[in-house]
Amino acid sequence: MTEPFTFKAGGSPLLVSMPHVGTQVPEAIAARMTELGKTVPDTDWHVDRLYDFLDDLDASVLAATQSRYVIDLNRAPDDKPLYPGASNTGLCPATTFDQDAIYLDGRAPDAAEIEARRAAVFRPYHQRLASALGAIKDRHGYALLWEAHSIRSRVPRFFEGRLPDLNLGSADGVSADPQLISRLTTIAETKAAAMGYSHALDGRFKGGYITRSFGDPARGVHAIQLELSQITYMDEAPPFGFRDDLAAGIRPVLRRLLETTLEWGGERN
Repeated sequence: MTEPFTFKAGGSPLLVSMPHVGTQVPEAIAARMTELGKTVPDTDWHVDRLYDFLDDLDASVLAATQSRYVIDLNRAPDDKPLYPGASNTGLCPATTFDQDAIYLDGRAPDAAEIEARRAAVFRPYHQRLASALGAIKDRHGYALLWEAHSIRSRVPRFFEGRLPDLNLGSADGVSADPQLISRLTTIAETKAAAMGYSHALDGRFKGGYITRSFGDPARGVHAIQLELSQITYMDEAPPFGFRDDLAAGIRPVLRRLLETTLEWGGERN
């Protein structure tokens, strides 16, 4: 198995985490997957390409290399559901978002294999995330964590109809300072809305395990998740092509959200 992540250190207080951008599946696992499963359709496609301005912001970037089908880095390690009572995908999912089988009959991972994946992929990613945030906080006195995600605009398993374009998650106001959340919401309500993009705050997506476990405003770590509707920047059907024409519209909004995050941090701290 290759390294479970790539990491680039920046000099600003901002760390951008991309836990679902990975597409790699080890051969031993792929051999037991369905043909559909091997195509990893539930990837956060092209998120790293979409956020191509992060060097300009001197941000640190942590990006997964392994598919979420190997292990989902944004789920609790004990597989506790993020949204009790709703449909959830697990730590090592057995079905796609459309509830199609990922593995051949009887070939899903058992408890021992799931533990091996936690050790090989999950823990290293989370340890790197923790150490990077610690280094940022030591340097600046605070840290800003941006969880960059995307998902198809329509997934009936999780929500009815079309998802809003920009879905900000703050764990119901717990993972970041209320003033930062308010500023980001204002950007969504003004700049994004003026460009025709819809938004929600702590709607169907409130932030996953990373946002909830690392966001700790009282200790100077402010975490926000953005679940972006893929219809804003790519073709949602296979082969999931990146759309430069669409990305040109949403990218300035993303940049402004992150610039606002940095501005808020600099003013407050």
